[in-house]
Amino acid sequence: MQVKKKDKRMKKEKIIIGLSGGVDSSVAALLLQEQGYEVEALFMRNWDSMANNDVLGNDKETGEVCTQELDYNDAKQVADKLGIKLHRVDFIKEYWEYVFQYFIDEYQKGRTPNPDILCNKYIKFDKFLNYALTNLGADKIAMGHYAGVRYNEQTQQFEMIRAVDQNKDQTYFLSQLNQFQLSKTLFPLQNLTKPEIRKLAKTHGLITANKKDSTGICFIGEREFTKFLQNYIPNQPGDIVDIHTQKVVGKHIGVMYYTIGQRKGLNLGGMAEPYYVAKKDIEEKILYVASATDESLLFAKKLIVNEINWILDLAKYVDDPNNFACTAKFRYRQTDTKVRLVKISDNCYEVSCDQPVKAITEGQQAVFYLEDLCLGGGIIDKVFQ
Repeated sequence: MQVKKKDKRMKKEKIIIGLSGGVDSSVAALLLQEQGYEVEALFMRNWDSMANNDVLGNDKETGEVCTQELDYNDAKQVADKLGIKLHRVDFIKEYWEYVFQYFIDEYQKGRTPNPDILCNKYIKFDKFLNYALTNLGADKIAMGHYAGVRYNEQTQQFEMIRAVDQNKDQTYFLSQLNQFQLSKTLFPLQNLTKPEIRKLAKTHGLITANKKDSTGICFIGEREFTKFLQNYIPNQPGDIVDIHTQKVVGKHIGVMYYTIGQRKGLNLGGMAEPYYVAKKDIEEKILYVASATDESLLFAKKLIVNEINWILDLAKYVDDPNNFACTAKFRYRQTDTKVRLVKISDNCYEVSCDQPVKAITEGQQAVFYLEDLCLGGGIIDKVFQ
């Protein structure tokens, strides 16, 4: 693959790349080097299992070296291979305050938050960005996300666009960013697919070439989720009730541990057919379920989305910012849905879907698009089934 070189007569911009120890950020660092930037790397540590009482549901940290240290070691080997300086910073306190406390508060309300979006908003593109600009003398930062940034001369707006690899596109998780953050960010992987990235890593002898992608909660990793939540939210047992017959069909350990549409983990043995979670009543501690043959309760065409962050000045992209059509995603990797937005109040809109959508979940994020352009997103506050 040919990479366009920057004009050597120009002053090199200093870019701080977030190096996580994964293949995506490794190749992003490589590409920035080849494009002629002055590149340094920064590894973040945002979670301390011991300090944060991360005991139940955590069987991943049983080795002599914890997962985060293994990632740091991989990042160090990549940095050494590329000949770039690697810095390290802890945002453990900030992660708890800005991401994890909200995560727990929302689960206690029976909602399903998205910590990856909060992590991008408050940690990667705020605390990390400010640290890089202030402490490391960066002109900009870069991340190994699958997304793109461009400046539109006509609208005078920084635009975030989808990545070429639609299966990996991460604009959904970046929908809370603002104009300043985008103006200071590069996404080198925008035009590459995952197989191409792994091939580049292998060609250049990077240790992360065949490393599995990280999964689980942002910066925490894989956990046995229900047990993990019990570290922070006490059990609140109650009845599992058939929403149609109103009969008690089982017991649960806490309504907040379940999500709408969930089938696994209900422990309803001996039933004629499987059930799914149809509704949650936090106050009465009742988990309502319905039989899998009737999914009608999972579909909705209307919802309320609040706390919307518009990345762009909407007036420059739609005829009427108070009433306009676009597309939306209500969860990651979901196919776009045609919607119409009608403004209710500041940063709060009623969203109507052209077709019924399955398992729209309160607390999750609704993200809005005009073709490949991400407009922004907000929190799903109310779903009308």
